[in-house]
Amino acid sequence: MAPGIGIDLIEIRRLERALERRPRLAQRLFTEEELAYARARARPGRHLAARFAAKEAVVKALGLRGLGLREIEVVAGEPPRVRLSGAAAEAARERGLEVGISLSHSRELATAVAVAAPA
Repeated sequence: MAPGIGIDLIEIRRLERALERRPRLAQRLFTEEELAYARARARPGRHLAARFAAKEAVVKALGLRGLGLREIEVVAGEPPRVRLSGAAAEAARERGLEVGISLSHSRELATAVAVAAPA
């Protein structure tokens, strides 16, 4: 199978506003580890936005729709990596794929690229 590529770009402030309006949204989108990582930073929304972009990019790279975004976890590190669970892990396993990601952010925007390639 040819590698799948996904990319996503989000305005950081847009995600910050959504999380302010709907506080429980964070628990629907992010794992506890992702939330703890972001809370330890000066501007948590910037790091959550990059993780949200990564989750969306992974969905696109795998060619999947309707996944719970908590099934895609961004694990901090150099470089960051993806940990899949549930239906996302099953889909990747069935297709023989593993996913790599790259994250970036500025003051206003966060972006991520995901590549799904044969394992």
